[in-house]
Amino acid sequence: MAFPKQFAEFVARTRVVAGFIVLGLFLWLSTPTLESVALGGAIGLIGVLIRAWAAGHLAKNQQLATSGPYAYVRNPLYVGTLIAGIGFGVAGAHWAIAALLVAFFILYYLPVVEEEERHLAKILPGYDEYREKTPKLLPRLTPAYLGGPSFRRGLYLRNQEYQALFGYLFVLAILAGKAVLVQGPS
Repeated sequence: MAFPKQFAEFVARTRVVAGFIVLGLFLWLSTPTLESVALGGAIGLIGVLIRAWAAGHLAKNQQLATSGPYAYVRNPLYVGTLIAGIGFGVAGAHWAIAALLVAFFILYYLPVVEEEERHLAKILPGYDEYREKTPKLLPRLTPAYLGGPSFRRGLYLRNQEYQALFGYLFVLAILAGKAVLVQGPS
């Protein structure tokens, strides 16, 4: 799916603000139960862990990442975001808001992915070959690349991916609190 460059640049500039608006709508409209929070939380945790794994292999704009999850998929951070969003959709137990999260991903993240890939192709040698071997969002079953550096805690910290974990836990706590208020403690 190709998005116009101007649209991709617009969503890149506005995705954080738009994300907070969608988050607010999500928290307001959600109808979580303790069971939905537990199931959705488990799904979302998988997404957060994928993001963490990817962040520990990514030296942004400095080196082509082909190890860890990047050996399977070009955009593991976005795959993790999508899985976390699906988890939140399940946790919120409201199908309309889950559909909003998916629409937000398509309209805001897919154009950003395209824009980032154009940028990476310009600055990272070997990116075009990497793009040919490695799918954009649906991971391969076997790695396209073997070896390479292992997970580096310093990269994880430099990329500040712990913020995604804190955000995930914060939203999950709000959903659990909302579920307890509506449902009562188990």
